[in-house]
Amino acid sequence: MNTLDIPSRNLMKAKMDSGEVAVGMIVRIMRGVEIAAIAKGAGFDSLYIDLEHCSFSLETVSQISLTAVAMGVTPLVRVAGLDKADIGRTLETGAQGIIVPHVENRDQAEQIVEAAKFPPKGDRSLLGINAHTLFKGGPAVEIMEKMNQATLVTAMIESVNAVENADEIASVDGIDMLLVGTNDLCNSLGIPGELGSERVLEAYEHVAAACRARGKHLGVGGLNSRPEIARELIKKGARYVSAGSDTGILMAAATATAQAFR
Repeated sequence: MNTLDIPSRNLMKAKMDSGEVAVGMIVRIMRGVEIAAIAKGAGFDSLYIDLEHCSFSLETVSQISLTAVAMGVTPLVRVAGLDKADIGRTLETGAQGIIVPHVENRDQAEQIVEAAKFPPKGDRSLLGINAHTLFKGGPAVEIMEKMNQATLVTAMIESVNAVENADEIASVDGIDMLLVGTNDLCNSLGIPGELGSERVLEAYEHVAAACRARGKHLGVGGLNSRPEIARELIKKGARYVSAGSDTGILMAAATATAQAFR
């Protein structure tokens, strides 16, 4: 098998590029690889491990990511911040993309691409024999090109300032998606919890316009409790939606089951 046969194609990215909607589940408490099988069985296109809000080790991230890829589910990881070393190490585990929270401007977006992409797009250090190549070697240029294509880079838009700068963030080559974090955006707007506010929808419209203008994908986050709003945003061009977390799904099902027997 030569390097061109390495199964590192990002199925979620391919689905969005074809105009379809990808649905993801956030992972915060399920540390076993079984969560990848659950995501596949339930019909999710992707899962993303939320290192901003959980205590997982990179070993856990690696095990879940490798299993997800084998299952045909795209593993993404929300890193805690802009740290270049953290982004590189996270991708080395086998994750097929990163989600970076609280991106505010073009400069930060450029830093993210530099950390996540190999030359010539970025400055990520190359370990030629890695999880993405099934630990096979090959021509460096070929490996870097293929891995750059397979790595989905997402900037989260979570503040008034970020919304205002959405076009310049989306203009950065190597940024694939802008994912709006609706809850933190509400906080920034001074309307905590008002997910359906006109001001929130106006912010989404602004980010959606930037994505259309720059050929980037729009992602919807934090609206799992308001699927009717998420559906409207999908009609406006969103190609990714986070449909809830393992914590929320488990609690909702557990609560409903307990109530059914009382």
